Amino acid sequence: MLSLMDSQEPLIRSPELMSPRATALLCVDIQEKLLPAICDHRRVAWNARRLIDGAKILGVEVVGTEQYPKGLGPTVGELAERLGPLPDKLTFSCGGCPAVFARLREKNVHSILVCGIEAHVCVQQTVLDLLADGWRVFVAVDAIGSRFEVDQRVALRRMESAGATLTTTEAALFEWCERAGTPEFKQISRLAREEGP
Repeated sequence: MLSLMDSQEPLIRSPELMSPRATALLCVDIQEKLLPAICDHRRVAWNARRLIDGAKILGVEVVGTEQYPKGLGPTVGELAERLGPLPDKLTFSCGGCPAVFARLREKNVHSILVCGIEAHVCVQQTVLDLLADGWRVFVAVDAIGSRFEVDQRVALRRMESAGATLTTTEAALFEWCERAGTPEFKQISRLAREEGP
């Protein structure tokens, strides 16, 4: 006997949800000399690493940037080994690295999930520029940070009021995954169950 679920077509997937095929993860400037000054910096780096790992499991494009690495140092080790070489920039916005976004457009990516630091400077300016350029932008609120909590709080309000969608690391991982019962789901579940810092 067929269940009610087996006999009907599923609902159309909401355009409000991120698709792994049309979304990229952007890691903004998570660098050695800046990260230790960020509030709850271990959690920011941990969540960024889980997003990178989940993206690679699910085939989500991953890109990143470094802000003036000569002064702020390279991307922190555990992220750098996952990201590989990154373009550097002097502009606070990642919009100063247009080749990154041109490559994503060539791959039919139209949504970007942003993580990184600092929330009120490079992350915020990047998000606002991406929105102005027509991208659908999501911000992983537990994978961004600032030195001061007030700066992060106000940046989140400003980005959301401009049209960015706020989400969390775990919500994004399961949104990309879309369904249970697959080998990828088991790997994503392991990432979700990891003990946080």
